[in-house]
Amino acid sequence: MAKNTPLSLRNLTIYQVYVRNHSETGDFHGLIKDLDRIQALGVDVLYLIPIHPVGQVNRKGTLGSVYSIADYRAINPEYGTMEDFKRLIAETHQRGMKLMIDIVFNHTSHASKLYQEHPEWFYHRDGKPTNRVGDWYDIIDLDFSHRPLWDYLLETLEFYVELGVDGYRCDVAPLVPLDFWLEARERINRINPNFIWLSESVHKSFIKYIRDLGFEAHSDGEMYQAFDILYDYDIFDYLHHYLKGEVSLQTYLTEIYNQEMIYPSNYVKLRNLENHDQPRIASFVSSRRILNHLHGFLFFQKGAAMIYAGQECFNTHRPSLFDRDPVDWSNLDSDHCVPLLQRLIQIKKDPIMATGIFNIVNVPHDHLAVMTYENQEKIRYGFFHFKDEDVTLTLDLPKGTYSNLVDGSTIQIEDSITVKETPIIIDVMK
Repeated sequence: MAKNTPLSLRNLTIYQVYVRNHSETGDFHGLIKDLDRIQALGVDVLYLIPIHPVGQVNRKGTLGSVYSIADYRAINPEYGTMEDFKRLIAETHQRGMKLMIDIVFNHTSHASKLYQEHPEWFYHRDGKPTNRVGDWYDIIDLDFSHRPLWDYLLETLEFYVELGVDGYRCDVAPLVPLDFWLEARERINRINPNFIWLSESVHKSFIKYIRDLGFEAHSDGEMYQAFDILYDYDIFDYLHHYLKGEVSLQTYLTEIYNQEMIYPSNYVKLRNLENHDQPRIASFVSSRRILNHLHGFLFFQKGAAMIYAGQECFNTHRPSLFDRDPVDWSNLDSDHCVPLLQRLIQIKKDPIMATGIFNIVNVPHDHLAVMTYENQEKIRYGFFHFKDEDVTLTLDLPKGTYSNLVDGSTIQIEDSITVKETPIIIDVMK
């Protein structure tokens, strides 16, 4: 892992936004109008999926994927101008939040500005530019064997950092040479030593698939040399398998715990229940009670947390990546999970969530997760139950009255604790 990655990144909450579908206007102005609400959640980092012009050749849907980029150094005219983007950066900073943008250096759109100027910088098969992943037919892959390509991309990274961007989320970063990312980190560090590097590390099965095709794909252990935060796609499938009844909760918890041993001691994982590539969690978990506990579980895990805009409304529809498909905000003011998220985000900011000793407690209940953080002052317990029923657990805790940090309710512990509709997080002082 990057040796200078601070553990405090585990306290972060990142808020993912798809500008095209975030507001009625689908532009930077619409997002700026929503910044006060986002700030009120307690968000630390605003993350935008790609903001550049979209390629039109072989495009998907009516507008094309924002991951099919026509020009790295320009702004998507759907969203506004470069001046509008600069204003968004300033408005975000004025509210005490950082701004992160998506970087897509594995590929560009067909007929991109870069391809028109330097077709030799692209991967070719049978004399034609193409990609290595068949269903990504709207893009063509870059060929990093050309040093001038590195220089162009590194200068592009420096350009946005100098504008005031605070972090990069790097799309399918394991498919780009690790040496490139190491050099990029070194160069950006000269401009902003507190810059945040987030890798969209990929599923283990995808790594093998790419390697079996004869191409380079880096493991999470390798990517931690250059990046601060990695997606938890190494275990994400286990969550879906559990929720679908295909594996036990213990299987998933074991995978979480194994991360403690296989990654560097200062590792930071990005914990999320949904994102633009994954189904909305509420689309296959209909119970409000279970959704509450899943969100508590999300924020209690070791690492940074991410919310995908609309998740706070328990939306079930995932906006199309290729069309105008606005987020449904109609339930925002109803009794959904906004207050819960606000409290969980604040709980996550406690230093114990970054530096405490993390453990998972073995309990004799199939759908109950109990996790702890411990330091010299206290032990923080989290109880999360994923069934529509109360569960009572006998646990060796000091008897007494505790306050549930999630909702302020009183938790009375004698010989047992009962977990109901609200997740329980309590501090036991030493």
